[in-house]
Amino acid sequence: MSKTSRAALVAMVSLAAIGVVALAVRWNSAAPIASPILKISSEDAAPTSDAPKKSLTTKTIEAVKSAASQAGDILTRVPCLPAKGIAQSAGTLPRVAKRIAAGDPVTIVAFGSSTTVGYGVSSPAYTYPNRLADQLRRKFPTADISIINRGMGGQDTPEMMKRFNSAVLSDDPDLVIWQLGTNTVIRGTESEVAATKALVEDGIAQLQARGIDVVLIDPQYVPAVTAKEENASTMVKLLASVAKLKNVALFPRFEIMKEWHEKDKMPFDSFVIGDGLHMNDWGYACFAQLLGDTIIKSVGQVQAGVNPPSNVMTLRPM
Repeated sequence: MSKTSRAALVAMVSLAAIGVVALAVRWNSAAPIASPILKISSEDAAPTSDAPKKSLTTKTIEAVKSAASQAGDILTRVPCLPAKGIAQSAGTLPRVAKRIAAGDPVTIVAFGSSTTVGYGVSSPAYTYPNRLADQLRRKFPTADISIINRGMGGQDTPEMMKRFNSAVLSDDPDLVIWQLGTNTVIRGTESEVAATKALVEDGIAQLQARGIDVVLIDPQYVPAVTAKEENASTMVKLLASVAKLKNVALFPRFEIMKEWHEKDKMPFDSFVIGDGLHMNDWGYACFAQLLGDTIIKSVGQVQAGVNPPSNVMTLRPM
């Protein structure tokens, strides 16, 4: 091999290693609780004759695999316990339940902002839509279940509605899980928070006209949201009233996470990353489990010839 060829090969290998390291650093920095710290030990610096030195690429890949393994058992390490005293909200999931029970393909669209994207997780596999899809496929291994992630970080409800047709309706879903409100609470004025009501009602009306099931997800209970106490309280009440008015399911994330912190005495850093806004692996995993158990319960009711449960909080996780 010529000197020129050898130099080109070395350059290609170096670029590949840098790319892998950059990817690992990105995910490690997003979720420090679940990810190990990459460092070179003294053994790395001075390998013995019977323990050859590992390449930087190999060590990085092993570290990423270790982070994924740790995140995978996160609910075992910190159980997702039932919440108590959470107010119920009317709403049913008849379409998705009946289709799963009948063995028909099911399409679920997860629509929202950075919570839906999964900002804060240690791996893309641990976003709540991916966690939810895995749970449903384990329970219904012969079912054809697709969950499409239509999250876009930083968006408020007006921005979501601008892409509603292309991001939601175009997929003709059986269920839409709509996470919203947080960015408006943090950045919006009182009038902008109030304006959310008409926008959400319009979106739900379009979904219901097509027979699509809906679950609304209200803001998370985290320091960045609670710092805007008045906006947060207004948004939570607003979404609850819309859900009741339109008879759709509401996942009361704000109250559930508040109970984690106030009643279960969990410090914020046990379910929130360092920015004080986004959830970590545990938070997303528990969140997904609650949603998954609800859908599973709905399917069981339909298979038993009983109407679907009246709200998404009928079944709580173990």
